[in-house]
Amino acid sequence: MAPRELLPGQRAEIWIIDVDSGERRLRWASSEVLVEAPNWHADGRLIVNANGQLFSLEADGDDAPSPLPIHGLDDLNNDHVLDPDGRHIFVSDSGTRHIHRADLTTGEQVQVTGDDGGLWHFLHGVSPDGREIAWVGLTFSEDDGVRTNLFTSLAVQAEGLAASPGRHQLTDDAFPDDGPEYSPDGQWIWFNSERGSAEPGHAQVFRMPAKGGHPTQLTFDERVNWFPHVSPSGCKLVYLSFPTGTEGHPENRDVILRELYFDSGYRDLVALPGGQGTINVNSWSPDSTRIAYVAYPFD
Repeated sequence: MAPRELLPGQRAEIWIIDVDSGERRLRWASSEVLVEAPNWHADGRLIVNANGQLFSLEADGDDAPSPLPIHGLDDLNNDHVLDPDGRHIFVSDSGTRHIHRADLTTGEQVQVTGDDGGLWHFLHGVSPDGREIAWVGLTFSEDDGVRTNLFTSLAVQAEGLAASPGRHQLTDDAFPDDGPEYSPDGQWIWFNSERGSAEPGHAQVFRMPAKGGHPTQLTFDERVNWFPHVSPSGCKLVYLSFPTGTEGHPENRDVILRELYFDSGYRDLVALPGGQGTINVNSWSPDSTRIAYVAYPFD
């Protein structure tokens, strides 16, 4: 799977927004490198992917992104999540179709998902204690086409195993499910799904118990909602809203970054040209005040 590239006349812009005030700051922009999916490290760095690799830059600095080589992997996609220990990061590699845990300093990595019957593994969440990961498993068949279901498993080395250690399947149906992410207390899995609609597309935000159980729908509107991210404080939630009728989470759409109020609807934070790559992973600041995101405007 070839990494995305910027189109002629397009830029990638990393922005930081204060969620309460709405104040925004352009952190970095490029007309040559397409960056995606900021993670926010506790040490103040943002970690993004580009060209199949990871890069870091200071959230409040003025440096350009610098590479973080991960040994043996050169096809990393935008599904990367920091380990709570602060020393490692979990990554999805499109070449191996597996999830790996990598050392941020040395670049050494180990595979942490097993063969799982040929599933493609796409990471989205890491438990607060770093002991489990939540991921999307993709299957392909002539009869059913592409099916996506949600899984959790242990975050331990699994290379060569027939199944991921401690694998637990959270969903087992034909509804497109994606973006599973743990709540800060580890009790819930937040995700987006089309299970609330009778038509293709129209994903909404849901959550379910982390050990499995009945999903509860949390958004109910005409737009298409993806990638719910809960703040480290557990008090705020931001997600990406696509135009009505959008199928999947494509690039180059007019999207809205929204904050969900747990008891009274939502409010718009910013409208932007984006979609795929904007906030595929949790990009809250450690103090739960700011979000980093990527826009992709054209000149």
